[in-house]
Amino acid sequence: MENQIIMLSLLAMTCTLAMAFEPSPLQDFCVADYTSSARVNGLACMDSKLVQAEHFTYSGFHLAGNTSNPLGFSVTPVTVAQLPGLNTLGIALVRFDYAPWGVTPIHLHPRATEIITVLEGSIQVGFVTSNPDNKLISKVLQKGDVFVFPMGLVHFQRNVGYGMLLPSLL
Repeated sequence: MENQIIMLSLLAMTCTLAMAFEPSPLQDFCVADYTSSARVNGLACMDSKLVQAEHFTYSGFHLAGNTSNPLGFSVTPVTVAQLPGLNTLGIALVRFDYAPWGVTPIHLHPRATEIITVLEGSIQVGFVTSNPDNKLISKVLQKGDVFVFPMGLVHFQRNVGYGMLLPSLL
């Protein structure tokens, strides 16, 4: 009986260790091959011998978005469609532009954590915790500040200054 308990304990520990293991990717990168019709966890990978620096570069975040809409904000997304080197990495980049008092409405990302970096101006950010008591975590950020919105939590951003705001999201 004692041997069975020891064996079950060792088995339980082994299963726990196996479930906590995070495997490394099988390759360094997978630049999107737009010509392939195969789709497995993103687009098919381009032959790595054909990969160039341009596949990991995007130019365009220097261009301000049009904020003349009722919410006073503009979003410029950069996904694998614009930056093929993002393929299979689970990352997207976004540039937000805000008019004075512009706002990004309450929203969430069920499968992604969001990081915001304020490049200019001041912005109020916040999210609501799910445990234990739906607490609002909020702060006014200034130029150079970074804030993290945990995955799956309801959050918002709002320009609280009078000038144009140019935060960058990841």
